[in-house]
Amino acid sequence: MDRVTEEFRLAPDLCHLNHAAVGPWPRRTAAAVAQFATENASQGSLAYPRWLSVEQRLRERLARLIGAASPDDIALAKNTSEALSVIAHGLGWQAGDSILGIRQEFPSNRIVWESLAAQGVRWRALDLASTADPEQALMALCDEGTRMIAVSWVQYASGLRLDLKRLGAFCRSRGILFCVDAIQGLGALPFDLAEAQADFVVADGHKWMLGPEGVALLYVRPEQRDRLRLQQFGWHMVEHCGDFDRADWTAARSARRFECGSPNLLGVHALEASLSLLEEIGMEQVWSQLQTRTEHLLSLIDQRGFELLSPRAPDRRAGILTFRVPGFPSDRLYSELMAHQVLCAHRGGGIRFSPHFYTPLSVLDQAMERVDALVRA
Repeated sequence: MDRVTEEFRLAPDLCHLNHAAVGPWPRRTAAAVAQFATENASQGSLAYPRWLSVEQRLRERLARLIGAASPDDIALAKNTSEALSVIAHGLGWQAGDSILGIRQEFPSNRIVWESLAAQGVRWRALDLASTADPEQALMALCDEGTRMIAVSWVQYASGLRLDLKRLGAFCRSRGILFCVDAIQGLGALPFDLAEAQADFVVADGHKWMLGPEGVALLYVRPEQRDRLRLQQFGWHMVEHCGDFDRADWTAARSARRFECGSPNLLGVHALEASLSLLEEIGMEQVWSQLQTRTEHLLSLIDQRGFELLSPRAPDRRAGILTFRVPGFPSDRLYSELMAHQVLCAHRGGGIRFSPHFYTPLSVLDQAMERVDALVRA
């Protein structure tokens, strides 16, 4: 891990525990962006063909990250919300169709489905507070009108991790589409597309993948690709991209059909560099190291008698632990922690800490000591 820690040079007084919001860049990512900028400033677009090879490497890395069969299955969206919108407004809905989701979802995974109400499509939500078995509860809510289950792999506020294998098998057996927002899990723990049997997987790169905002994964199962009605058109989404004199056109056979215009090559260089680090370490090792850190943090929370708002069972957790200090308003504690260089979030009624695989255990100790000092004061 010594080599890995060299990749992260955060300010010494900063406790960065906010990877569930926006993660820091590794040194190699900052270097890739600096090199791209320097090259552009001195040579213009002379190296454009090489830049496109980096874009292809990014698709390959993303395909390996989720276990997709081919980089042709990977589209690069601007963000998770755009990717979800491509899916939601690309499918051919009928009045009376319904989509099952979770009430506590991040707004992106609610608003996009609610926007289909004008087409007679209903978004129905499970309240996680009503069940200890969310997968069974979701399956029980399905009826003849259920067309899709659309959920986050890991809930953004509590950190609850769903059993994608269980949900995916159910959806496939019933002919129900399965859409997974993987933004709070990809880059933190291994993802197995074959096991999840997801029709759609989306995730922005700026959280656990340690990349920039503005580049996101959009996976569409090949069997569903032609069924998504295209909403955006341009030179980049055609089969013969680059043949600018050609008058006739068809949408690309690959997932590039969902990318209407020029790629974000600056973001591409950054995310490709970040994923190269995760690949070098290996997602099993990343996950093992992250588990060590969440277990350590959990012990610190328990030692103090704080209220844990995240799942306690290891198979229900990812990298998020949210807690509440009894008798101390969480919004006030959040403001004071941020003022004292503890980078965290106020989510789900508590303080959300989200370390990553490289976070020193001493940073977790230091953060909790600052909580102690603020509560005492």
